[in-house]
Amino acid sequence: MKTADIELGTLERKNLKTSIKANGMLTVPNQNKALVTSVNSGVIKTLLIQPGSFVRKGQTIATIVNPDVARLQQDLQTTNAQINLSEIELSRQQELVQGNAAPLKNVQRVQTELATLIATRNALQKQLSTMGISVASVSRGNIITTIAVTAPISGTVSNVSALIGSNIDPSTPIAEIVNNAELHLDLFVYEKDLPKLHADQTIHFTLTNNPGKEYDAQVYSIGTAFANETKTIPVHAIVKGDKTGLIEGMNITAVISIGEAVVPAVPDDAIVTYQGQDYIFTLTDHKPQQPQEEKENKERKKEPEQQEAAMTFERMQVVKGVSDIGYTEITLVRDIPPATRIITKGAFFANAKMTNTGEEE
Repeated sequence: MKTADIELGTLERKNLKTSIKANGMLTVPNQNKALVTSVNSGVIKTLLIQPGSFVRKGQTIATIVNPDVARLQQDLQTTNAQINLSEIELSRQQELVQGNAAPLKNVQRVQTELATLIATRNALQKQLSTMGISVASVSRGNIITTIAVTAPISGTVSNVSALIGSNIDPSTPIAEIVNNAELHLDLFVYEKDLPKLHADQTIHFTLTNNPGKEYDAQVYSIGTAFANETKTIPVHAIVKGDKTGLIEGMNITAVISIGEAVVPAVPDDAIVTYQGQDYIFTLTDHKPQQPQEEKENKERKKEPEQQEAAMTFERMQVVKGVSDIGYTEITLVRDIPPATRIITKGAFFANAKMTNTGEEE
């Protein structure tokens, strides 16, 4: 015991920060994801993006060709010309009515025709603006057949599903954009832990496949129904701070802080793991059983003054809880007296000795 620097102590009660462990996944809310589509059908002429490209809202990511849009532009130019003619005719009819040279109904007829033409022009302008075609350019006599497709949101292109030369329509997506700046965390906690949760709680989490870096999140919503016919309830949180290396769909392991509690605890060095179970070592009064012949041989070999006092320890299974300030909460599988002495430092060496000798004590 002196050589291994083994120390003894007792089970203590410590005020440790308590938490709930949970697994989950990183997600992006639907309002931060977008399918890029064209409002009109056509043939893709150019593709200006590739997976992984960062785009800004309104940036041109592709162009399509559709000769049919020329007819809309022609209709707008024709309507503009008819409006100009109707305005001249209205002015002429008003002068005639003022001179009692024409009936009032002629003015009313021209006014109705002018109102109809203006409504038609407004509709054509809206259609062309939706396609990204400049109404002012069309009004100056320019007609184009190439339409620009722009990004509806800023973000990273996660998928490009169209090819140059392929036919598309408004229901055919060209690409998908994801904005990882608004990452959410979807956790699944058990029913027994639900009363301990509330909004604004802090979450510390790591990537399941890369636990080296810790990230933070904050609870904003707690589900009101079980998820996917399981006994777990979804908890939603917003990822805070640095999001470098985080991508939608990553699996995470999280710890939700729920406050502090006074719990039975031992120093971290008092716990050993053996064959997948956690143990502590308790000092016992009884001695390990030895064959009678072996006892007699040992007694004959030792003189009375050379016999050393022995201490016997028992390996006792425990269930670990939260860890804080160098202590770990434990739950005993079997009760022990409150003043029972335990190994608080050097339990690893005791476990190695027990394992090598094949003994239980």
